[in-house]
Amino acid sequence: MDYKKVTEDLVKWVEDYAKEVGAKGFVFGLSGGIDSAVVAALAKRVFPDNSLGLIMPCDSIDKDREDALKVAEALDLETKTIDLTSTFEELMKASFTSDNRMARSNIKPRLRMTTLYYYAQDLGYLVLGPSNASEWYLGYSTKYGDSGADIMPIANILKTDIFKVARELGLPDFVINKKPSAGLWAGQTDEDEMGFTYEVLDAYIRGEKTPEPEIKEKIDRMHKNSEHKRVMAPSFKF
Repeated sequence: MDYKKVTEDLVKWVEDYAKEVGAKGFVFGLSGGIDSAVVAALAKRVFPDNSLGLIMPCDSIDKDREDALKVAEALDLETKTIDLTSTFEELMKASFTSDNRMARSNIKPRLRMTTLYYYAQDLGYLVLGPSNASEWYLGYSTKYGDSGADIMPIANILKTDIFKVARELGLPDFVINKKPSAGLWAGQTDEDEMGFTYEVLDAYIRGEKTPEPEIKEKIDRMHKNSEHKRVMAPSFKF
């Protein structure tokens, strides 16, 4: 695959879409991970002076915030830091007492989505989402959280290809080599939680190689069970 051309076409597509809808700029979350870094680099190419990265720690790992700032520095990107930890903790104390870790953790990306749309509406910007094709296939995102966006520029690019696009965009090695993580809790990584690697998943999605039966069944089940995340909410027709 010619990743240089893919990257050039991707930048052009984002630029054309922004012109088509009359966007004044882009706002996006900056997590310190590779997907948000790629989205940030795309935004900066299209709107050098009107791209805003929001760093939104929410009971988060300090290293992620540090990495987000390093990405911003590498891209010469304007950022704002909005610490959502106290908001999250107040919600937990006031209303949400269940010990269901996933239900609690998914509140974090939904708080970030709310914050992004405040700035988007205030500035007349579009929200850029960071979901890639591998995550989209599995539904490995929070509904109305990190999947809530106006434009999803990398949603058709598999995770293993994202690393190549990141290099074409000139992103630093530390973010390319960092283990992918949704940052839902300390020590969490995508591949540990999924139970298989992105290489295995992407080879299966491409039709190149079928994984062992147990992994195949898990991928198929995750894809089927997450269909509701890839479509609009159903409604009655008459």
